[in-house]
Amino acid sequence: MQFALNEDQVAIRDMALAFAAEKIAPHALRWDEEKHFPVDVMREAATLGMGGIYIREDVGGSAMTRFDAALIFEALATGCPTTSAFISIHNMASWMIDAFGSDTQRHKWLPKLCSMELIASYCLTEPGAGSDAAALRTRAVRDGDHYVLNGQKQFISGAGGTDLLVAMVRTGGDGPGGISTLVIDGKTPGVSFGANERKMGWNAQPTRAVMFENARVPVANRLSEEGVGFKIAMAGLDGGRLNITACSLGGAQTALEKARAYMKERKAFGKRLDEFQALQFRLADMAIELEAARTFLWRAAAALDRKDADATMLCAMAKRFGTDVGFEVANHALQLHGGYGYLSEYGIEKIVRDLRVHQILEGTNEIMRLIVARKLIEGAR
Repeated sequence: MQFALNEDQVAIRDMALAFAAEKIAPHALRWDEEKHFPVDVMREAATLGMGGIYIREDVGGSAMTRFDAALIFEALATGCPTTSAFISIHNMASWMIDAFGSDTQRHKWLPKLCSMELIASYCLTEPGAGSDAAALRTRAVRDGDHYVLNGQKQFISGAGGTDLLVAMVRTGGDGPGGISTLVIDGKTPGVSFGANERKMGWNAQPTRAVMFENARVPVANRLSEEGVGFKIAMAGLDGGRLNITACSLGGAQTALEKARAYMKERKAFGKRLDEFQALQFRLADMAIELEAARTFLWRAAAALDRKDADATMLCAMAKRFGTDVGFEVANHALQLHGGYGYLSEYGIEKIVRDLRVHQILEGTNEIMRLIVARKLIEGAR
């Protein structure tokens, strides 16, 4: 159990906070409005080790822990949850290559992924396979030294603006046992992208469909053996759920700080807002919920680092709790701003829009409850 950060962890967090304050926060509203994907700024973050946070050092990674990653993504999200979330997705896709790839594959792709010279997308979801990921239908048929791919992925973060696609495809029969993982060059003939989706939030990263039409991908690009792709995808999601929770808490922390500052300035009925006890209690509850969610996140991250038997359940618990808390805190912060919170220039409504999707992606919060319930029922037998 860890309830305080050591000197190294404080330094890691403070480095990410400083980067967010200087390089991300001043531009976040413009990126959102212009739907700008800040690749140049993300590459600057990579020079500080944030392109391969928990990738091994022999290929240029930082070899940090999941706990360290939680600190980093929360800190980056204080500047912009969307940018932090995409860096987390890139790290998740890169980790899958590091954890399940051969030495040849690791040295081929990871040095440039860690520097973010190459940027990766994670491709699991399909138009008819969201929460039921094992029902995916994108087919990869073996043809000599290549697979021929046909199918479509949906809601892919960064698609069209990234270089590599780490994709789950069906190489065998129905169900999870028929799924494999391929690393696909985004410029492969037969790979195309849909229009950038018009979204409620997350506008600083593109979201597109990815289409495969007789796209030929070398068998050498398959991670591990055929049939273990679903296991690879789920292993990646344990960490991804922690990362997105951290992004929720970072965005919510900024919203809380904005609300606290606003309440010191705004007056109503002859008093500052922070002099009304009811509003003081609202602020206190927001801070309490955030601190509880942060403690939960740290607990789950430490369990994942130790590879505890209950790590998957704890990651699901932390994701359900933390992303719900993050959105609610941001929403309360908007309410405390009154009508001004609804205006884009105050930055609160952007945070609310950005955090809403965190309750859906990396497994919906309903699926998080299902994971927890199954673990509890299995344990009772």
